[in-house]
Amino acid sequence: MAESSVRTTAALVVACLAAEGCPYVFSVPGEETMDLLDALGHQEQVRHVTTRHEQGAAFMADVHGRLTGRAAVAMATLGPGATNLVTGIADAYLDHAPMVALTGQAGSDKTHKEAHQYVDVVRLLEPVTKWNQRVEQAGAVPEIVRKAFRVAQLEKPGPTHIELPENIAAQDAPLDARPLSPTSTYLPHPTDEAIAHAARLLAGSSRPLVLVGNGVLRRNAAADLRAFARGLHVPVAVTFMGKGAIDDRSHLSLMAVGLQARDHVLSGFDRADLVVAVGYDLVEYAPSRWNPDGRKRIIHVDTQPAEVDAAYRPEVELIGDIGRTLRRLLEAVLPTGVGGRDADARHRAHETLVHQDLRTALLADLRAYAADDGWPIRPQKAIADLRRALAPRDIVVSDVGAHKIWVARLYPAYEPNTVLISNGFAAMGISLPGAIAAKLVHPERRVVALCGDGGFLMNSQELETARRIGANITVVVWRDDGYGLIDWKQRNAFGRPFGVTFGNPDFVAYARSFGLAAWRPASAADLYPTLMRALEHDGPSLVEVPIDYRENLRLTERLGALSSSG
Repeated sequence: MAESSVRTTAALVVACLAAEGCPYVFSVPGEETMDLLDALGHQEQVRHVTTRHEQGAAFMADVHGRLTGRAAVAMATLGPGATNLVTGIADAYLDHAPMVALTGQAGSDKTHKEAHQYVDVVRLLEPVTKWNQRVEQAGAVPEIVRKAFRVAQLEKPGPTHIELPENIAAQDAPLDARPLSPTSTYLPHPTDEAIAHAARLLAGSSRPLVLVGNGVLRRNAAADLRAFARGLHVPVAVTFMGKGAIDDRSHLSLMAVGLQARDHVLSGFDRADLVVAVGYDLVEYAPSRWNPDGRKRIIHVDTQPAEVDAAYRPEVELIGDIGRTLRRLLEAVLPTGVGGRDADARHRAHETLVHQDLRTALLADLRAYAADDGWPIRPQKAIADLRRALAPRDIVVSDVGAHKIWVARLYPAYEPNTVLISNGFAAMGISLPGAIAAKLVHPERRVVALCGDGGFLMNSQELETARRIGANITVVVWRDDGYGLIDWKQRNAFGRPFGVTFGNPDFVAYARSFGLAAWRPASAADLYPTLMRALEHDGPSLVEVPIDYRENLRLTERLGALSSSG
């Protein structure tokens, strides 16, 4: 960093970001963040990415944190810049993704009175952050930045916030102020007594089932989860945000649950005599959906104690590092014979449990529609062709809408963190900026932003960002000229839709106006080659897919109403 900028508080903030290993600051420039921007321009450790909307910046930091477990920064100016961050911050809060929001503010000499663009952002963000703080003294910056990153990344992770008034940002920093070095934090382990208790429950169970949530992916415990399931021959159901924790090609995978009223029946929850909930966040899939009478025996495996819920009362809680806990529990159960001579009996029991289950129904749907020639294209066909076009480690970032339901339900995930769905806060508009962040994290993989036409236009301006920074993503827009998910729910509830239709631009021409390559398939048979053309293009691209959402109601007729979390 140049000597001319080292002395300012803003430069000290940026030096602290670099010390944290913060790789990116995503922001829309503003007057009250000019000192921070100048400091960022005088160094090379932290990359600044200019976005076209603050919500896009927040979603980029959100998805970066979800993929890496490390916080990036979403920065905005005061007033409307800061309030535009709120949706992305709230998404990170309920989806448990680490990020740090950094906002400018009017000078501290103005905050006691009515002033231009001033609102109390610290108070505004209290409900959707783990911790937030206004910088009132330059000398406190190293501790504030260290705490912001530490709290954001501690389990369960989430967003934090720092506010920097413009007059303090421009002040000289104390000459002895230096960044604080990050420290290593290790999670505790369950007691031997707790492990033994859980092992006895498993050993005495004839039809256990594992429910996996996003915590398994956050803690990089997918390999341990898969070994646990194989070792005990236990079927695994995942939440939407847990997709990829188990390979959906495995016969033990029940795929994702949480959409339809009958999911818990098809997945075997009603027949299971024990549920092992691993890294399960209740915000995604309410326990009352799969344990309606509250009587199910439950083992809770997570980094934090269980949330209090009448339908979720674990018999034992194993709190600590998820991967190590699963390894210890597997070792404790296997000597009892469950994984030895009784393995065949357990296998037969689970064949009964898993037979005619959700997995069977979903894979049958994919096979049945893979060669479908209907026009507009049916969702099942669109999902089958997308899965065929992508390699196991390629990434799909789903937006929120009717298409999210089909991705969660039908798209098989083979590897962790390859299907990203917001299902805690479930914010529309996340997929395009989220895909840009995913491409920055994994430049070697192909990344698809799968959007509905409603969610796409909420942050479509970030097409320019993708083009400018060379984020070669492919945006797939399912077009039905309406808010398809609300239409679906209205028809279920009232028998008719209202207020959910709209007009659309020509998405191909729209994308090309940003400098992207773009295509629209001419037929259902043309979809797969069109997707391949877009994915192989050297640059960001877009594919517009006319979609037939009449399949939504047919799905409801077969499997019951949508759950509230859908």
